[in-house]
Amino acid sequence: MTDIEKKSGAPADLVAAAQAAQKNAYAPYSNFHVGTALRTEKGAIIPGCNVENAAYPEGVCAEAGAISAMVLSGERKFSEIVVVGMGDMACTPCGGCRQKIREFTGPDALIHIVTEDGRHLFTLTREELLPHSFGPENLK
Repeated sequence: MTDIEKKSGAPADLVAAAQAAQKNAYAPYSNFHVGTALRTEKGAIIPGCNVENAAYPEGVCAEAGAISAMVLSGERKFSEIVVVGMGDMACTPCGGCRQKIREFTGPDALIHIVTEDGRHLFTLTREELLPHSFGPENLK
């Protein structure tokens, strides 16, 4: 177990990738930088960061950016994701990102919420994050 894993309880490689992504966030309006990193079913680590826009609702969340990059790479499922926000408060995925996470994970996928300095706050399964969710099987 690495020092980061001892400190955070989340996978060190994902925490480090999410922290690095957070440093590249483009948040000139809110000044709230978010980084994330997900692990695909094939083991690839894909980071993402939030990207704001002067037309406020047109920004992209970190989770959405990472999921888009995963899809672009040809993968369709991930097993876990780390979300790093600013300060000591939990930065959990917004409603839209919860639905995006729902689309590309199984019910046991792990969502690790970590502080900017790598301290683990908590981990939820996808089912705990978004109980009774609507998904592709509802359309059949």
